[in-house]
Amino acid sequence: MSFDVRLPIGLLFLAIGALVAVFGLVGAPPAPSGENIDLIWGVVMAGFGAVMLALAGLARKGDLPPPPE
Repeated sequence: MSFDVRLPIGLLFLAIGALVAVFGLVGAPPAPSGENIDLIWGVVMAGFGAVMLALAGLARKGDLPPPPE
């Protein structure tokens, strides 16, 4: 069984993305153009983390081939 890097990467991006998104909701004022950059990128990072976790879960179940070594 080989080490799948998608699991820790997914956890890392999900946790940091959630923290950045919460900071965007609570603490950061929107940019002068009106969009809340922290909220947008927090959601993007959390989404990327969720995709990595889903791919790691599919590989563990055997639906995907393991990553090349």
